[in-house]
Amino acid sequence: MKNDGEHQSWYSLGIIWAGAMITIPSLLVGNTLISGMSLSKTLLVTVIGYAVVVILMILQGIQSTDLGKPTVQVAGQVFGKKGSRTIISIILAIACLGWFGIQANVCGAALANLLAVYDIIVPIPLASFFSGLVMVISAIYGIKVLRVLSYIAVPLLVVMCVIGLVQTLTGDNLQTIQEYKPKGNMSFMDGLAVTLGSFALGAVIAGDYSQYSKKRSDVLKAAIFGIIPAGVLMIGTGAVLTIAYQTSDITAVFLNIATPFIGGVVLILATWKTNLVNAISGGIALVNVFNVSKKKEKMAVGIAGTVGTLLAVVGILNYFTPIMSILSAMIPPVAGVMIASYWVMNKGDKNNWREVDGVNRLGIASWLVGAVIASTPVVLSLFPSLPQVPNQPLIGIVISFVIYFIGYRISAQNTVMLEENR
Repeated sequence: MKNDGEHQSWYSLGIIWAGAMITIPSLLVGNTLISGMSLSKTLLVTVIGYAVVVILMILQGIQSTDLGKPTVQVAGQVFGKKGSRTIISIILAIACLGWFGIQANVCGAALANLLAVYDIIVPIPLASFFSGLVMVISAIYGIKVLRVLSYIAVPLLVVMCVIGLVQTLTGDNLQTIQEYKPKGNMSFMDGLAVTLGSFALGAVIAGDYSQYSKKRSDVLKAAIFGIIPAGVLMIGTGAVLTIAYQTSDITAVFLNIATPFIGGVVLILATWKTNLVNAISGGIALVNVFNVSKKKEKMAVGIAGTVGTLLAVVGILNYFTPIMSILSAMIPPVAGVMIASYWVMNKGDKNNWREVDGVNRLGIASWLVGAVIASTPVVLSLFPSLPQVPNQPLIGIVISFVIYFIGYRISAQNTVMLEENR
């Protein structure tokens, strides 16, 4: 439980969540959306997508604020103590490994393009492998390296984005932005899936950060003012820079801001910083999934980073859109089940919350059905010869919510009937 010394203000929580948005992946989302949408539609999708994220964060975060527990423990009621640890850890592991691969791929492309400026030709897969390897080794050394990189990389990334925006909005590029017409044709729902997928995990595990908040309104204010402004700014920046520099390659964009050397170094440092978090979180998740000794955490971090590096080598960045869509399908149904339990069954009263030992099959089945149904359109899209289904990124959370609600009611009625028959 919380004590008075552990309380955090809504402002400090908001800063943490805003900081999570100021990353290369946010720019990548803008880069991806603008390739298939107009700028106005991109910004609209971003606002709606992050509004949904914020609603989930508030409902998830308040549970942890009420109980003073992290997400994995709060979910111990709907999934069971063992089930919660396994499901959330599996999702964390998958998300972290995927993100590690994407970031290492971006870093490798930046390194290869930077060296090419100086007539040194290195294939992107090889540069990605080298980048991933450096990230893995530094992640094994842990939080000290991360802290140093954070102090350097985040301010540099913000400065580069500001310089890029000033250049594009004050020069001849302004007319290019105003007259822009996308080459692709991305549907609104596909764009929403990409936006949700970029921070779906952060929304579901919001309680890990909000558990130390003093009151519910702190979570509300931190989510609204921390996520939406930073998210819209970063995705908008990614979109505008992509139009202005007329390339869908985010590394090429950065090499054109300031000098190629400065742009390349900032991109490398920013991806490096974020990937230390991915490797460390992924390693911890693997420890929980396979229930191995805490002493083997460094080995798990190494394994997580190595798998992510191999994904970078095979070019996982080319599958950014389907990966974001899969994450937006798999992860929100976890919140659907937790919201149904805490806010509907428990009426938002922490005194009604009880952790369940072992595995709660109803909760796991509810999440699984919602995740599978929501993932189906994305999986089918990878095989154009098969019948296609429109992408509905929010359907999974609705289905999981409804299944858990109905299943819980039936179970409760059966329990009453059994007691009456005794």
